[in-house]
Parts: sequence; C-alpha cells; structure tokens
Amino acid sequence: MYQINNTIKLQNYNGLQVSKVVKTEVLEIISISLEKEAIFPEHTSPTDAQLVVLEGDISFHINNETHQLVAQQHFNFPKEMKHSVVANANSKFLIIR
Repeated sequence: MYQINNTIKLQNYNGLQVSKVVKTEVLEIISISLEKEAIFPEHTSPTDAQLVVLEGDISFHINNETHQLVAQQHFNFPKEMKHSVVANANSKFLIIR
C-alpha cells in the first residue's frame, strides 16, 4: 500500500539525468539532475508547469529572459513556451505538471 521511492535521492550528477517519479492521468512529476555546466536543451512543456529546485543553482532561460534559481525556490512557467536550463552547480529539481 505505501511505498518509499529513492529515485531522486539516488539520481547521479552525470550530465543530464531525467526520471519520471509519478505519472497519473492528472499529474506528472519529473526529477532532473544536472551536473555543473550541463545543459537541458531547449524544449517545451505540454502543460503549465512548476519547477522546484531541490539542490544547487540553475539558470532558467525562457522568453529571452534568464532567471537564476537556487535550492528551495519555486518557479512556474506556461505550456508551449521554449525554455532551457543550465546548471551553475550540481543541481536537482522537480518539474510538476
């Protein structure tokens, strides 16, 4: 009935690592780890999304703007807008959509 999942904890800093933690009909949680200086290339989200930084320091590029985000910060962004992420330090964050 109850289950502990260590996906986020065990996710390595090795370039870009992406793991789906939860996927239901109404919710998706994706865990992403980026090694320092690694890039999550430009892409879009099919739905409005929430980004929660767990560890590290990232630069989030969207709409010709850069937002620097650090551990324990939250950022929301709209669907279908091109965006990319650069790690300024080893970083882990969640995408909730």
